[in-house]
Amino acid sequence: MKLLEKTKAYKTALWILFYATIVATYFFALDLPLIGPDEPRYAQVAKEMYERGDFITPTLGGFEWFEKPALLYWLQISSYSIFGVSEFSARFGSALLGLLTILFVWIFGKNISKTTEFANWLGLVAATSIGLIVFSRGASFDIILTFPITASLVSFFIAVSALENENPKASSQGENNFFPKGFALLFCFYFFTGVALLAKGLVGIIFPFAVPTLFYLLQRKLPPKKVLLSIPFGVAIVFLVAGLWYFPMYERHGWKFIDEFIIQHHFERYTSNKYLHPQPFWFFWVVLPLMMLPWTPFFLMATWSFLKKTISALNKIKSSSNPQQALDFRAELFVFCWLIVPLVFFSFSGSKLPGYILPSLPPACILTANYLHEIMQKHQRVHLILRAIALVTLLAVVIALKFLVADLTYHETLKPLLMKANDKGYSSNKILTLHTIAHNLEFYATERLVRTAEGKQRYFYGVAEVAEFMRLNKQDTVLVLVPLRYEKELIESSLLKSEKLGDNGEFALFVVSVLNN
Repeated sequence: MKLLEKTKAYKTALWILFYATIVATYFFALDLPLIGPDEPRYAQVAKEMYERGDFITPTLGGFEWFEKPALLYWLQISSYSIFGVSEFSARFGSALLGLLTILFVWIFGKNISKTTEFANWLGLVAATSIGLIVFSRGASFDIILTFPITASLVSFFIAVSALENENPKASSQGENNFFPKGFALLFCFYFFTGVALLAKGLVGIIFPFAVPTLFYLLQRKLPPKKVLLSIPFGVAIVFLVAGLWYFPMYERHGWKFIDEFIIQHHFERYTSNKYLHPQPFWFFWVVLPLMMLPWTPFFLMATWSFLKKTISALNKIKSSSNPQQALDFRAELFVFCWLIVPLVFFSFSGSKLPGYILPSLPPACILTANYLHEIMQKHQRVHLILRAIALVTLLAVVIALKFLVADLTYHETLKPLLMKANDKGYSSNKILTLHTIAHNLEFYATERLVRTAEGKQRYFYGVAEVAEFMRLNKQDTVLVLVPLRYEKELIESSLLKSEKLGDNGEFALFVVSVLNN
């Protein structure tokens, strides 16, 4: 008996150590420079809202900017108020929601198996999937959407499982099985659907309703009566939550908000290549397995195993007199619907970026963990190999962040070049972008960038245009950012005197003054 207790205590301690390592990894090195075009813009939008004390209207460089809804900005504003304005603060909310996504996946696993052990394995697979690690470290909207969708669908499945398996005898005796558990879980479903609308717009309401719809269509049955009766008040909850931002935005900006946010950045982004992110139809069918690294082989085997037993299991559900006998497959079927809806939806999109498919990652992790659990039941020693894979993944991430990422992403950030210019005394000079647009500078020097009347960064087409701007605006010295392939234009110009401060392998930064002829 004592040996059994010691073994149980050892396992508990091991899981606590694993999850403590996961939390530490997710928050480790969030202070690296913001990379790419998106992180700096989103961080800057939140910074401007924070400085104005305005939680409604997003602005970039002082101009209204209606590309995305407010949830990420609210998280960043909260972090700025606690930790100060920094890269760490800009990413803190994403890391937190990544961990909460893992928590809700764990809750789902606990509900499926009724055991903490399986839930722990499920959480471990999710936490060590490279897609979740990467996007939980970015100041972007993909993990911000993935969390509420995960929370809403987990809440829905647990709710309907409870309602479909409630005791008919208890119901006939007048016991209230709808409240509190059923009501609370359905409330969470609708609440998190509203949060998903705040996270990334209309797709936040499409997935939480499309997944259960497909789930019941495949079973050729209706949801429990209480679920159907909950829809009117549920929709009200969704709109009350989402309305915290949508209603004030429409009241302030009217048709401009509808046109820019809904029409341009929803319908046109989905139906066209207006924003220049084209990819083939099968793009996400390759990206999703890659996001599952290091668990990709197991994910592919899990998917194949599920597809093979789908038809026979569906027949079992239809003929079974005890729903508990088929609960495991019903959970798998729900998870598969959860995986396939975003996958198919975004495959038809005219604009494709890897992060779009992140909402399919939690169900992919659930299918994978379920398959691994079956393997572990047959082969007792397999769990040692799986723990080693997870541990090596976490260690590799920490080592990469500490020693490799800064060098590997050097060409993705302009912060070091800007810091070099600041150290040389050019901390307030205007920054002109020649033959390029530098979104990466938004967080670090937004007030120094040159903009058009519409608020977009001005694109300078040649050195003559740069010289003319400097004369008209009485700028003695400016900084000019230029792609390396065009730097000769500055160096050999007879109109401008240029001194190269450095480059990041893609762009060069020059100190430029006008020659007096």
